[in-house]
Amino acid sequence: MRTIFFLVRKEFLQIFRDHTTVAQIFMIPVVQLLVLSNAATFDLRQTRLLVVDEDRTTVSAGLVHRLEGGRQFQVMQQTSTSHGVERALLNRDVTAVIHIPRRFEQDLVQRRRATVQLILNAEEGAATGIVQSTANAILSDYARELSFSLPTSAGKSARAGPLDLRTQRWFNPTRNYKHYMVPALLVALTTIIGLLLTAQNITREYELGTLEQLNVTPMTKIQFIAAKLIPFWLISLVIFTIGLVIGRVVFDIPMRGNLLLVYLSLMVYLIVVLGLGLWISTITRTQQQAMFVAFFVILIFLLMGGLFTPVDSMPDWAQAVAQANPVKHFVFIMRAVLVRGAGMETIGPTLLGLAAGGAAVLILAVRRYRKAAA
Repeated sequence: MRTIFFLVRKEFLQIFRDHTTVAQIFMIPVVQLLVLSNAATFDLRQTRLLVVDEDRTTVSAGLVHRLEGGRQFQVMQQTSTSHGVERALLNRDVTAVIHIPRRFEQDLVQRRRATVQLILNAEEGAATGIVQSTANAILSDYARELSFSLPTSAGKSARAGPLDLRTQRWFNPTRNYKHYMVPALLVALTTIIGLLLTAQNITREYELGTLEQLNVTPMTKIQFIAAKLIPFWLISLVIFTIGLVIGRVVFDIPMRGNLLLVYLSLMVYLIVVLGLGLWISTITRTQQQAMFVAFFVILIFLLMGGLFTPVDSMPDWAQAVAQANPVKHFVFIMRAVLVRGAGMETIGPTLLGLAAGGAAVLILAVRRYRKAAA
């Protein structure tokens, strides 16, 4: 036992001698718990709603106010025509569209029944069912409130009939969850592999003692970073292609858009992820430290990127933070192109943002390596 005691004491001394690793061990779990417990939620806070009100009556306005009153729906835009509905759903500006047709109030009084159309982005199968059930319940309550409150032409009250909610599910009408998850899992796997491999790259050279030899060779810092980046960039492209083939053959995921857009976005996205991995490699001194930091970054990226929980359901501060998350933007591009058939007009701004992020990360990696090698 005495021998074990001294060996254990030696291990503790060795662990706590490295102050950077000790800080990572205790700080990373605390930060992850504080951030992710609020951000990673399955609750549906508010559904972004586009209202197409062709009736423009008091009853139709009351229906819209009732939808907003329950706070399950947030009306982002209200219009009297169907123009722009497809674009709003395609860009994910809204998640649902409620269409109130002409003669809505008149049909309630005369025919004792009126039709309301609900169009849903059905990519998220489970969330789609919840939204549909919530809308149906609100409309049923509203129909009951209207009972004996609508005047007839004779000036008397008439009992309002029920509201007939007719639902259309766009992009994933069968609510196949694989169509929603497989493109996102491809992003996750590519991110994990690329980030982990590059995060250990320069630290491995440092531990082996070959970094100083590389520093004295006749090459620039940019050439060094490019040489470190390109092999993993090509490997990640191959891994993604294998995953895409498996997704199509095994899971029958849709590919409604142009695959060239997917690969163009992937090439830009990989620069961001691999550049970030190289930057982590320049701020750490051991592979163990690099793994700690990479694990922290990957977990934050994945759980705040909309892979498993909707970003719209996160608190406002978490949604703001998620805007700097490259995983969130590439997941959007993958689902937009493959599932919704979006084109460059939809993903263009997001792609430009990723390109700007990639340039910024590479500049940080180059500048940090210059300091580390000095």
